[in-house]
Amino acid sequence: MKYLITGKNGQLAQEFIGRFEKQGIAYAAPDEAQLDITDSHCVAEAVASWKPGVILNCAAYNLVDKAEQEGEKAFAVNSAGPEHLARAAADHQAVIVHFGSDYVFDGLKERGLYAEEDPVNPLNVYGQSKLSGEERVEQACPRHLILRLSWVFGAGKQNFIYKLRTWAESSEYLKIACDEFSVPTHTRTVVDCTLKAIAQGLTGRYHLTNSGFCSRYEWAKLILATLNSSKFIRPVSMDSFNLPAARPKFSAMTNDAIARTLGIGIPSWEESVRSFLKDQA
Repeated sequence: MKYLITGKNGQLAQEFIGRFEKQGIAYAAPDEAQLDITDSHCVAEAVASWKPGVILNCAAYNLVDKAEQEGEKAFAVNSAGPEHLARAAADHQAVIVHFGSDYVFDGLKERGLYAEEDPVNPLNVYGQSKLSGEERVEQACPRHLILRLSWVFGAGKQNFIYKLRTWAESSEYLKIACDEFSVPTHTRTVVDCTLKAIAQGLTGRYHLTNSGFCSRYEWAKLILATLNSSKFIRPVSMDSFNLPAARPKFSAMTNDAIARTLGIGIPSWEESVRSFLKDQA
């Protein structure tokens, strides 16, 4: 089985690359200059040349606030790009794995965590572009696996843990939202479950997160406690930050469906955060 990975420099792609390197699995992970997923001809040529059995689309435009002004760019990367990849996958009888987002939900569900069958209603351009990407992948390639993720963290700088540590070094105290809830999800968990799903021939749409859920404030407290930091954190409303893009206040998703289908237990977000920080020490 050969893999084609997009979004080479992102934290999720890097986790896949590290795993494939350790296990001697054949993969290609071109730079964006070599594989621009917004260019259908470029995508078709890359897939025809490498002939992967699986395409892992880790590329994404994830600047949530900036997307409000750069909607065209967000849709090009998060919607048109995945469709190009899905069409190429279909042409070569490959599987496409596309990673979605919890921001397809509006946060208004009052009972339980979001499940796959819950209605979607994205509040911002980023969420709209991610939902459009899901829909295009689903329509373009019958052998698709769409995995919705939330609050992803791994090696690199594009995650809350890295940003929190940076803020803690430069600020007298921290203000973190206590009314925004979701599920911190480790790239290692994503890779573990994705590869199991591929091995079992899983297709369709699933929510893939660590287990449980928390607020940003609770997540920040656990991070600093694990790092033995005494930095004071003041809980505030997310509305106090006056961010350009509206966000769902509660977008926590349940991983019950994929865990049950794969016959596995998925670690809690607390366990995965502690494990990640231990590895980073």
